[in-house]
Amino acid sequence: MNDAELNAAIAARPAAKVTPERISEVIVGEAYHRLTDTLTVCVLTLANGFTVTGESACASPANYDETIGNALARKQAESKVWGLEGYLLREKLALADHRQPA
Repeated sequence: MNDAELNAAIAARPAAKVTPERISEVIVGEAYHRLTDTLTVCVLTLANGFTVTGESACASPANYDETIGNALARKQAESKVWGLEGYLLREKLALADHRQPA
């Protein structure tokens, strides 16, 4: 299954889920920092003020490319946002289940 097929299969599921749109909504800021000759860090700021980071590094300074480093670091940071949003949604669903009469 390629990425497009996988995304379509996930979107077709009926229950509540974290979506790419939700991830875009909660990211309100981004900053990139080159810390060494080979290391880039991406800092994403979320709507509630929380920050997450992602890193990318290459083995040789000769291979460093800012565009690639930024993209890889952001991708890693975004994956952390997915985890946080998944936890938040599950918590909301659990609380709603406990409020339902038995």
